[in-house]
Amino acid sequence: MKKRINVEREIARLDPQKDCQRIAFLTSYLEFPWDMTRALELALFRTFAVPSIAELLDKTGEFTVATQRRYDDTAVIVNEILENGHESERGETFIKRMNRIHGNYNISNDDFLYTLSTFIYEPVRWLDKFGWRKLYPNERLGLFYFWRAVGERMRIENIPETYEAFEAWSLEYEEKTFANTDATVRVANSTRDLLLSFYLPRPLWKSAEPLVYALMDTPLLKAMNYPLPSERMRSVVETIMRLRARVMRMLPHRKTPKLLTLEEFPSHPGGYSVDDIGPKTLREKWSR
Repeated sequence: MKKRINVEREIARLDPQKDCQRIAFLTSYLEFPWDMTRALELALFRTFAVPSIAELLDKTGEFTVATQRRYDDTAVIVNEILENGHESERGETFIKRMNRIHGNYNISNDDFLYTLSTFIYEPVRWLDKFGWRKLYPNERLGLFYFWRAVGERMRIENIPETYEAFEAWSLEYEEKTFANTDATVRVANSTRDLLLSFYLPRPLWKSAEPLVYALMDTPLLKAMNYPLPSERMRSVVETIMRLRARVMRMLPHRKTPKLLTLEEFPSHPGGYSVDDIGPKTLREKWSR
């Protein structure tokens, strides 16, 4: 029988900057694989609330026409980087692929910077609220330094140097840019329906929508033009999530990491290589 890694002891002795790859791996795949995935899905919605991001995604059709493919490719890239580390050969390969894809579009540095911030702070907020335990201080900093290093490899400029400064910048950017646009609604609705399809048959999607909205904050809901959930609905959803956390605390802890790249992605039923990742039009252009 495999012996469980003493995560608390290991993380406590790790340096959050030097060992950020190890910390991000332990947090994402040994401690909170389900929660991390849900939090990053919610992070996607936050980016849609920025009109310039939503308009680009809507124009390309990547999150409206090819929703499953775009979701899968995003998941592949994120998990390849998190599982292997940004300094690994495989991690660097997928970062270069991501950069090549992004290089075909006119994306502002601030939009890149904001998207990067959601990969840090949305998981932190989710886990603080719904995780089976609170994040250790080194985990918070480890996630910050991990994604900051990824951002540097994406050639993003002016990344704040501290956890607190980046969070403050991110919140200010939301206040400045979040808005309701037709593009935001289209992209958000397509993604919402995709996520619901993972759990429920289509006839039940409408009745389940309030459960999704109850996980979102008011500024995000207004940007998506979604109805504000009642206090009772929020209370029900949050109670369910906290009961899940309580059960998780009582269950035997995971002994081996849950590597998400080993799961089958619907858009890549036979597996994938780095050349399979990206919009069809770009892949066809690059193969000529």
